[in-house]
Amino acid sequence: RRTALDIAKAFDQMGGFSNAFTSKEITCFHAKVMDIHLDRLLDLFSDIFLRSRFDDKEMERERQVIIQEIGMLEDSPDELIHELFNRFYWPGSSLAQSILGTVDSVSAIRPQTLKEFVSNAYVGPKVLVAAAGNLEHEPFVAKISELFGDLASINGRSSRSRAVPRLGVKFYQRDLEQLHVLMGYEGPSSSDPQRYSSLLLNVILGGSMSSRLFQEIREKRGLAYSVYSFFSSFQDTGMLGIYAGISAKQLSDVVELMHGELKKLADQSVEYDEMEAARDHVKGGLLLSAESTDSRMTLLAKNEINLGQFVSYDEIIRKINAVTPEEIKQMATRCLEKGPALVCLGPVPDEEAGRSEELTNSLRTVRE
Repeated sequence: RRTALDIAKAFDQMGGFSNAFTSKEITCFHAKVMDIHLDRLLDLFSDIFLRSRFDDKEMERERQVIIQEIGMLEDSPDELIHELFNRFYWPGSSLAQSILGTVDSVSAIRPQTLKEFVSNAYVGPKVLVAAAGNLEHEPFVAKISELFGDLASINGRSSRSRAVPRLGVKFYQRDLEQLHVLMGYEGPSSSDPQRYSSLLLNVILGGSMSSRLFQEIREKRGLAYSVYSFFSSFQDTGMLGIYAGISAKQLSDVVELMHGELKKLADQSVEYDEMEAARDHVKGGLLLSAESTDSRMTLLAKNEINLGQFVSYDEIIRKINAVTPEEIKQMATRCLEKGPALVCLGPVPDEEAGRSEELTNSLRTVRE
């Protein structure tokens, strides 16, 4: 019923904003408005969701924007390394695919392609609506049923075969000033009971300025400006990653330090002060985010998607408080169990490539 300009003007008139994003497993449309505009917002969303036109000219404009975005990614090696790692680490899985796509795949999309995707993906059992703020649950549910009740009812959720990580080493030679390095280890899924220990492990390992990797690699040795760790969790698998941007001649030294700091966490219990500092860091970030209705809405949706239930902030805090040093050791040991994958982007000297590949392969545990 509305053009793209009509929708933009409507949000401007409400003093709100809207956006959308795509992750490896979901697409999300979200918006924020004053409570008095809730019904109008839902009506707009129903138009976007159910009656998109996929006009040829609009699609062509958006296609060019996405192709430019792909070009920006190619020019940002600290971001591109994550795409290249996923491609290597999850072979044959949708997790290996770039969210942006490629120039070829984006160029091949036609209106009918999107219409077929919507008819298969935007159906009742695959759609979740979450909201936070000044609203009443029952009237909200009734309004959603009124506007979206005609969604096709196809049973089940889109599924994929379980992603199986590939270990080993991959070098992407590129004429860059820095060498970008990413090591990855298999980690917990988004519904894993031990996911709370992974939050604390990450903060201790490389998720803060006082973390072991930051202090050892950057502050003490000056080997990298940027170094950090992170967990990526999905419905059935996950990954602990360690990134650094370094001088190419120090690749093997940095790889050894990265793996070594994780191994220390598997071999030795974390001291009380370090454990409590990590706990406070995680809880502080969580509680500060609770002041935002956006964050509350996101947490509601994630818990429903990943766990199938509501989890209160108090319950999450209790879970974080219950994590023990022994559980940190167990999580580190679990990540190390199969060994790492290593992906590098930049000018890799032959000597360093050989040493790093030999070192990384020696860290693998082959299990029949």
